Amino acid sequence: MSVSDGVVGAASLDVDQQQQQQPQAVFLQIYPRLSQDKAACCTLQVSPGATAAMVIQKAGATLGLDMTSPYALLEVRQAEGEERRLGDTEMPVERVLLWPPGARKRHPQEKGYYFILQAQGGEGALGSEMDGGGVPSLEEYDDLCSLSTLTEDTILAALRLRFYKHNIYTYARGILVAINPFKFLPIYNPKYVMMYNNQPLGKLSPHIFAVADVAYHTMLKQQENQCVVISGESGSGKTQSTNFLIHCLTALSQKGYSSGVKRTILGAGPVLEAFGNAKTAQNNNSSRFGKFIRVNYLKSGVVRGAVVEKYLLEKCRLVFRAKNERNYHVFYYLLVGASKEEQREFSLLQPEDYTYLQQYFHLEDAEDLRHEFERLHQAMEMVGFLPSTKKQIFSMLSAILYLGNVTYTQSEDGQALEAGPADVLSTLSDLLKVKQELLVEALTKRKQTTANDKLVLHYTLKEAVTARDSMAKSLYSSLFDWIVLHINHALLNRRDMEEAVSCLSIGILDIFGFEDFQTNSFEQFCINYANEKLQYYFNQHIFKLEQKEYQAEGISWSTIDYTDNLGCIHLISQKPTGLFHLLDEESNLPQATDDTLLNKFKQQHQDNPYFVPTTVMLPAFVIQHFAGKVKYQIKDFRKKNTDHMRPDIVALLRSSERAFMRQLIGSDPVAVFRWGILRATIRIIAAFNEAGSRRAPTLSLSSHEYIIIVIHLACKIQVTTISVFSPHRKSKASKHKQLIPTNLMNSRSLKHIVGLTLHDRASRSLLHPHQRKKPPSISAQFQASLNKLLETVGKAEPFFIRCIRSNAEKKEMLFDNALVQQQLRYTGMLETVRIQKSGYNAKFTFTEFLEQFKVLLPKEATTAPEDIANLLQKMGLGQSTYQIGKTKVFLKEREKQHLQDTLNKEVMRHIVILQRWFRACLSRSHFLYKKDAAIRIQRCWRAFRADTRCRAATVIQAAWRGSQKRKDYLRKRNRCLETGFKIDWCSLPETDVKIWVVLYCTSNHRHTLHEPCPPLPYVLSKQKPHISYKGLMKGYQNRVSSLAEAKQQTEVQSVVNLFQSVLDGFIRGEIKRAEAGPVKVVLNRVRQTPLDHMFSTYQVNIMQSCDLCGSFIWGMEKAYMCSGDLLFTPISYWDDGVPGHLHFGVQVCVLTSKTYPIPMVVQMMLEHVEMNGLYTEGIYRKSGSACHARELHQLLETNPERATLEKYSIHTVTGLVKRWLRELPEPLLTFSLYNDFLHAVELPEQSEQLRAVYQKLDDLPPSNFNTLERLVFHLVRVAKEEEHNRMSANSLAIVFAPCILRSPDTTDPFLSMKDISKTTTCVEILILEQFRRYNEKMQEITELEFAEALAVNKLMLKRQNTVIVLSGILTHTIYLQILEKSSSELDVPQMDDLNRSDIDMESERTLIERIKSIKEEK
Repeated sequence: MSVSDGVVGAASLDVDQQQQQQPQAVFLQIYPRLSQDKAACCTLQVSPGATAAMVIQKAGATLGLDMTSPYALLEVRQAEGEERRLGDTEMPVERVLLWPPGARKRHPQEKGYYFILQAQGGEGALGSEMDGGGVPSLEEYDDLCSLSTLTEDTILAALRLRFYKHNIYTYARGILVAINPFKFLPIYNPKYVMMYNNQPLGKLSPHIFAVADVAYHTMLKQQENQCVVISGESGSGKTQSTNFLIHCLTALSQKGYSSGVKRTILGAGPVLEAFGNAKTAQNNNSSRFGKFIRVNYLKSGVVRGAVVEKYLLEKCRLVFRAKNERNYHVFYYLLVGASKEEQREFSLLQPEDYTYLQQYFHLEDAEDLRHEFERLHQAMEMVGFLPSTKKQIFSMLSAILYLGNVTYTQSEDGQALEAGPADVLSTLSDLLKVKQELLVEALTKRKQTTANDKLVLHYTLKEAVTARDSMAKSLYSSLFDWIVLHINHALLNRRDMEEAVSCLSIGILDIFGFEDFQTNSFEQFCINYANEKLQYYFNQHIFKLEQKEYQAEGISWSTIDYTDNLGCIHLISQKPTGLFHLLDEESNLPQATDDTLLNKFKQQHQDNPYFVPTTVMLPAFVIQHFAGKVKYQIKDFRKKNTDHMRPDIVALLRSSERAFMRQLIGSDPVAVFRWGILRATIRIIAAFNEAGSRRAPTLSLSSHEYIIIVIHLACKIQVTTISVFSPHRKSKASKHKQLIPTNLMNSRSLKHIVGLTLHDRASRSLLHPHQRKKPPSISAQFQASLNKLLETVGKAEPFFIRCIRSNAEKKEMLFDNALVQQQLRYTGMLETVRIQKSGYNAKFTFTEFLEQFKVLLPKEATTAPEDIANLLQKMGLGQSTYQIGKTKVFLKEREKQHLQDTLNKEVMRHIVILQRWFRACLSRSHFLYKKDAAIRIQRCWRAFRADTRCRAATVIQAAWRGSQKRKDYLRKRNRCLETGFKIDWCSLPETDVKIWVVLYCTSNHRHTLHEPCPPLPYVLSKQKPHISYKGLMKGYQNRVSSLAEAKQQTEVQSVVNLFQSVLDGFIRGEIKRAEAGPVKVVLNRVRQTPLDHMFSTYQVNIMQSCDLCGSFIWGMEKAYMCSGDLLFTPISYWDDGVPGHLHFGVQVCVLTSKTYPIPMVVQMMLEHVEMNGLYTEGIYRKSGSACHARELHQLLETNPERATLEKYSIHTVTGLVKRWLRELPEPLLTFSLYNDFLHAVELPEQSEQLRAVYQKLDDLPPSNFNTLERLVFHLVRVAKEEEHNRMSANSLAIVFAPCILRSPDTTDPFLSMKDISKTTTCVEILILEQFRRYNEKMQEITELEFAEALAVNKLMLKRQNTVIVLSGILTHTIYLQILEKSSSELDVPQMDDLNRSDIDMESERTLIERIKSIKEEK
């Protein structure tokens, strides 16, 4: 772009001079888009009436073009996203007048309005218009393989068209091309994640979320590891693309939950960027290290953990940078965003006061830096760094900056160096916690061991500066390694060490891009070598292996040539003459220099085409990389290859009093951790001994109290000695600072993490103070880690993302054609698109094809190629769109998608057929059922009608016979009454006498109920006939036998028995009436209350419902029946006539208010159970009396204030508690959150389950939440007495889970039964967590009471020892006053008669304030 600027500047001077001479002339700036290397811009002076053809001729003459070829003039309007070809007769000046004012006079490209000159017929016009003989317009394609003509110009034009329409992503079949717009576009919100969820690649518009989604679902479908390789030069947007991928992958895997793993993964990104990224001339957020993030998943798709691997941190940036570049972000975040308190604590200065930051820059983004510092704090908390750990990290950063301010001066004798200034050395020693004398000695002198003695040599000025900078770089590198190590520990899933569960993974490679600066050194050499290896991996996967497979299968294929960079890789790394190996050899020779190294390079590779020779005097060499030639300065190559701290400095830092410093310098993290544990153990033992020796005889403490004090002291020493690390887990109950983390690091987990990143731990050997074996060089370590990385990537199925930098000035939405075309050229994009378009993306073995597309094949189809070919021909696929090899079928992506769509349609057709058949069967089943029901109804109706007719006939016959008999009876009765019973009883036979007596009794039976019986006839009463019981029965039997016919003789005995029962009842009634005396007449009165009834007790059957299953049962129950009016009143029912409020089966929100935040009935029952029933065995397992339960239920339903729960058993009350919960229209854990609670229980980690459950509890209505909180507290109290009531948390969860967490009524019962274990687990989690918090609170209260007792006891002892004349009674009185007075009344007692001068009032006041604070806290 510098050439372009120069041309434009020169043209502008010419324009100014010509405008003075010809004021009517108009100047047009034409930007050629040609394959030849021409000037970036040419300025033409034309008249206002000049046509496009005239402008083209003049531009061709100015640029020296061959005008025999046709050319076209295009008008570019970036705002509208179009390029329009001007006709030959159109006037460009008129088009300029339609542009905005700012773009008319001089119209550079950044204004968005300019003219382009290109060869006619060349693809590149962005507009949709097309003239008859003009340049054809180019349509917008999502996939570059869809272009009809494949050239560099067509690819560039297609990308430019999409770029200006804010479509920065484009496909090349399975490869995603991303152009950095240097502007945030609103296309990354969660709705885009859901939009691309489970969608095939290419169905929707290109997006990075589509690649993440396809990788995720391909991993789940094929059960194979996947990886996403992001490549591109510096500033192309690789880091941001990595962040977008991480966000999408975590959002897809968490099923809507924000788990702890997701928090940690998202928080690790900003932390690593702050410590490993910097602002360069090409990129504001350039990654100065490479990282490979491997996200591990369970087979179900849930995130299990992650691992971060880092590669080659650019340490030299700490001490030196190019112009207009910055140091690492974290230094500016700290210096600008730190508070005043932090500035004082870390002794921070202004950025310009540090030597390591004194480059040419302006902090115009100070406000952004403050915001980033706050974001860094939040990210570190998400990762899990404790506040104390963050302070240690920031203190170490301040110490590194102060190292750069150390200066050297010659001593007076000129033989040694003196370090200064004194204030810098004092601050530095305080930050490092080392002695200042040892620090000065390490910075100015070095110790050398010979065969017989140890020599102390003084540094030269150059050596001292090198040692100082080496110390700073090693400290920062060690700090960065420590941060990565602890991030990996936070991402570690403990089950990975305990369970042998196979996991899947998706790796994301974000490595430094290809770099070519004005001054390239050893770091750029390693970075570009890594990019060469990645380009080779890309070529192998896209070109070589693909074409090799085509040839092996024997299909027709024309080989596509590509640029192979294997020769450049061999030049750098092949043994024994590779540049890396020659560098290692020269680094081991003490007499070697950078010049000898350069000479060896030239001598060994002077004939290598990839090694470009340079002049003898130039201390540099040039390598032909795949992206172009790069010149490397040989200076400091050897030094940087063996960069490490001297043993003197390592020993100094290991003597630091700061444990954090010793961890950074340790060569083995596991060994350092174990030594820390051992050191803490020794200090604990010393604390025990010290506490025992200082035990005061005046302080009478029990052995239990003594042990508690010593344990508290030991725990405090351990926590402050060992640097712990744990993610925060916030909850409502624990808002205060967490003192002891729950997820402490142990040696096992640390060893596991170190083993995962073993390739990156080799550099730790550089910090060993006594190295028996020479440590490996930096280049050797880098090659080993890079080979390990490529081995890991090679085991996974790759997805490629090619990131492209849109312009070198980092301007928003500016497309630099030359820069983009250069990147497309050296990445081989044209060849990539060509092989992707010509190749076959879909490959199936015959067996896989048969299994996947079995529905489309005939039933008798086999894996024979003929059957497959017949299917493809039947579907109408062209011969060029597929090929059948020896063992595989090759399809193009579009045809594969067509085949898949056809398969889906066929499957859907079969599904519809099955559904149609099932609906037919279901409808027929319903029809048959209804038909059978109709037949039964008809049968029953006919039977009912027949039975009704029969009964009607019987009733008519009975009425007729009855009327006849009654007529006979009345006739005989009247005859008897007329004769007056004047019968000769003596002349009558005995049988007739009996008959007449019965007739008389029956005729007068009705009169006995209302009036006295009329007297017997005179003859009967006079003669007083005596008829015996047996005689009457015998006479009746004889009479019946005589009247009966022959066929009815068998029924005589039945008639006699019936008469005998009637007679017996009549005789007993007469006897009772005679014994009772005269009948009292009872007056009718209106009954005012139920007490006026005359009740008798009866046993009745009343319908009941089971407390467990809800089914109905019929049981015996006692009831009252009024003997006067047959009023039926159950014993359990009593209505006082006052209407009451319903409390069962009502919404919780209706039963609650400000006065009663918890329903009154529930509060009463829970309090009663807590006061009287916590020790009852099986309190919620057993059920009480059903009769008592209904009685109490009716009483609580109508008038709960009058209920006396003490009258009922505990099991009756607990049964009503469960009944109240079951009868709620909607359970406490509402129907809408039912599935959310089940998903929360399915999470792998118990901590994640707990966090998700409590997160959903916040969504409950306030009334439900308050009631649930009260119920869970009650269950905790019940579980606390498990020893007596035998009710554990699991037992309570089994009982109450169906009550408070049940599925909606519309849910299939069989599916609900499968969720019983999950609902039980959810309730059990709530009970156990509240149980743990309850115990913690009680423990804290116990400790506070113990501390209060100690303080009061100490105050008493002090007063007793001070005031000798105080009597024992007064001492006891003062002690009681101290214990009984509240914290507000506690004060020094008035002792007027004592000598107050001998009392230390200040000490007493301190103790009293201590007691007050303890009471307030308790």
